[in-house]
Amino acid sequence: MIKFLISILLIALLSFVCGLFLPWWSIALVAFVISALIPLKPLHSFFAGFLAIFLLWGGLALGIDQMNNSILSAKIAAILPLGGSVIGLILVTAFVGALVGGGAAITGSFLKAAR
Repeated sequence: MIKFLISILLIALLSFVCGLFLPWWSIALVAFVISALIPLKPLHSFFAGFLAIFLLWGGLALGIDQMNNSILSAKIAAILPLGGSVIGLILVTAFVGALVGGGAAITGSFLKAAR
C-alpha cells in the first residue's frame, strides 16, 4: 500500500514538474519510468498512473477554469457534446490524461515483469 501511494505521489509531482518544461505527453514518460522503478502488480501500476494523472489534470483544469471564471471552458463545453457542462469538460480532460498515464504505467510494469 505504501509503494502504491508513493507511486501516485511521484507520478503526480514529477508529471507536474515535467509539464512545466516539456510537452503534455511527458506524463507518459514519467508514469512509465516510475512504474518500471517501483515494483507493483500491473493492475496496481495502472491505477497508480491513472489516479495520479486524473487528480493532477483534473486539479489543474479546475484551477485554470476558476482563474478565468469559466469563460473559455463554457465555450468549449458548448462546442463538444457535453451539454455545455463545464464540469463534464474538466472530467473528460482528466480522464483522457488518466488513460495516458495508466497506459504508460502498466507498460512500465510489464517491462519490469519481463526482465
